[in-house]
Amino acid sequence: MPLVKVFTRVGMTKSIPLSSLQSKLCDIWGTKPETTKIILQRVEDWTSDSFHEDVYIDIRAYGKEERTRDFVLDGMKDVQKAFGEFDLLANVRLETYEGERYFHVPPPKK
Repeated sequence: MPLVKVFTRVGMTKSIPLSSLQSKLCDIWGTKPETTKIILQRVEDWTSDSFHEDVYIDIRAYGKEERTRDFVLDGMKDVQKAFGEFDLLANVRLETYEGERYFHVPPPKK
């Protein structure tokens, strides 16, 4: 928990400090860097008629019992604030999943 995908347009010139953001997100969600992965994806374009964000944040997280709707919504607002501290306007989406329906095969250790 969680996987954080950060989408931005190819031509955006603002810096996205992933390490600093990872630290802030770990504080928000009570997680560790080993379990909080941030992936930056630069895209050619997206529909912009009603969205004017710098970054679109897509979060997938394990749906633990203590992660109530209110807890998650408050966390999402905190994620927006964290990105805002770096002058990034964030559109945040979060989806939880059940542990029994989640599968992961990490790369083998060397």
